[in-house]
Amino acid sequence: MADPWLTIIGIGEDGLAGLSEASRKALAKAETVFGGERHLALANVGGRGRPWPVPFNADIVLSCRGRPTVALASGDPFWHGAGAGLAEKLDANEWIAHSAPSTFSLAAARLGWRLEAIACLGLHAAPFERLVPHLVRGARIICLVRDGKAAGELAKWLSERGWGASAFWTLGALGGPRESIAEHRADSFAGDLTGDLVAVAVEAKGGQGIPRSSGLSDDLFIHDGQITKRPVRALALSALAPRPGERLWDIGAGSGSISVEWALSGGTAAAIEAREDRAANIRSNAAAFGLAHRMTVITGSAPEALAALEAPDAVFIGGGLDIAMFDAIWSRLAPGARLVAHAVTLETEALLGELHQRHGGELMRIEIAHAAPLGRYRSWEASRPVVQWSAVR
Repeated sequence: MADPWLTIIGIGEDGLAGLSEASRKALAKAETVFGGERHLALANVGGRGRPWPVPFNADIVLSCRGRPTVALASGDPFWHGAGAGLAEKLDANEWIAHSAPSTFSLAAARLGWRLEAIACLGLHAAPFERLVPHLVRGARIICLVRDGKAAGELAKWLSERGWGASAFWTLGALGGPRESIAEHRADSFAGDLTGDLVAVAVEAKGGQGIPRSSGLSDDLFIHDGQITKRPVRALALSALAPRPGERLWDIGAGSGSISVEWALSGGTAAAIEAREDRAANIRSNAAAFGLAHRMTVITGSAPEALAALEAPDAVFIGGGLDIAMFDAIWSRLAPGARLVAHAVTLETEALLGELHQRHGGELMRIEIAHAAPLGRYRSWEASRPVVQWSAVR
């Protein structure tokens, strides 16, 4: 088998001195070396160097196919680096990789933290809201940020959301002669450091964070009253049984609360909502929970709005189900996919009864009452009953 024409090399702040012999040999043979300007300078490749375009585009490497080529990345190229973006475009025999310690590894080593217990996030081009699911009291988080200015903006973001008491470390040029580490408190961090790529470590203090159980408080969501209420939502999510990496269709999504909780479990969701004002609320909720990358909001009605979507692992129908919609959705489901539907009208309740008889599953009537004032006393105030049918294809 011919030698791979592309070598992906992770380089640290110690430059050539920190590279393996195999990495140095690949660099010496390469006709072209791609990388960020900082990487190219560290590798001292002179005129053979070609800076990455901004935004990053892995396709540029393919123009060198068949000729000895090196792609440089920071530390471990397969952890928030360019490695996977390159490898997925090539056959396995076309490339080889030599990794160096990642910034996350170096930061954990400097702070004495257990790497397996830390949330490691790349926030170069992602919103700070990606932190939301990870922010709980005592959590330790390492983030890669764009530059020193971004570190200051992150400290301000944390402070505005009740996490100002958090310990906040800035770590620059780790592993090299210019290495710098400084500890701060988030709400007293001056910000605007000079320098290139900066890692920020956070030990969260001051807030509580969002719970991890199903059925988050309704008050956490922007809504106009069209929301699957907390206890009923918990029952729906239990039946939907979310798993990391799975896909949900949330039909008649309202506030998107079902989609949000599904995405918090590690899946992706397509939230279909006919009203644009409610679709806007869903987008706002997705952004507030740091889940915009996991949720797609579609303004439209089922089944027409589902035509271009990949088949789901689960479907939630919050209301408005009729037999035509059911038939269109059921026919798209693969074996093992779950469907959960709610009804509050007698007509839809009757349909769910028929579907239960035809397809099996579980049919459940949910009646909930809350204590409320009644003159000088208290009494039970009943919510409108909800019928839930859940079935597996």
